[in-house]
Amino acid sequence: MTIKHNQQIQHNHFRKDWQRRVRVHFDQPGRKQRRRNARLTKAAAVAPRPVDKLRPIVRCPTIKYNRRVRAGRGFSLAELKEAGIPRKLAPTIGISVDHRRANLSTASLAMNVERLKTYRARLILFPRVSGQHKKSDSSKDEVDAHKDAPSDKVVRKLGHGMPIKNVALEEAIGEVKRSEMGKGEEGAYRKLRDARSDARLVGVREKRAKAKSDEASAVKK
Repeated sequence: MTIKHNQQIQHNHFRKDWQRRVRVHFDQPGRKQRRRNARLTKAAAVAPRPVDKLRPIVRCPTIKYNRRVRAGRGFSLAELKEAGIPRKLAPTIGISVDHRRANLSTASLAMNVERLKTYRARLILFPRVSGQHKKSDSSKDEVDAHKDAPSDKVVRKLGHGMPIKNVALEEAIGEVKRSEMGKGEEGAYRKLRDARSDARLVGVREKRAKAKSDEASAVKK
């Protein structure tokens, strides 16, 4: 319904207690400080371990985004088996496990197995009881060297120590030089157009050739 004449506001509801229903975020600076303090407290509590777990490299879903890689939920059981890490030991040494995930390609399997082996080689496993080293623990020299290492050499976050990087578009796509082409590949576009033309005109050319042969045979008679 349109407004006419004195431009009155129809069905006005201006006597609601709207101040009670408005949500404001004046506590944002305080929350920011609390979150920072919580992160520092967690890092101090789990030290010298990293605050996060090692996660696999997976492809993003759908055709639009599958050129990108990201961190997955956890390593598959096949990847752990190939890397030689027991499935029950993996969560205790900072490796996330996803028993539901399956490898659909050998490339992803090899990539994550290499990631696990690199992590296992860099991992320094402290003994549960001081002075009692087990077979799976790191040697005493490695433990002592880690204790004496400067703080900037210790990995506090695996996302920084073993990052997951995407290939830049400039590096992924480049111009192919003529010298890099194989023999006979110089005129690839011309060959494709010729093949397309031959496929389209095969009937016309056969008809033309047949008509020409009929004319030649008629002349001979």
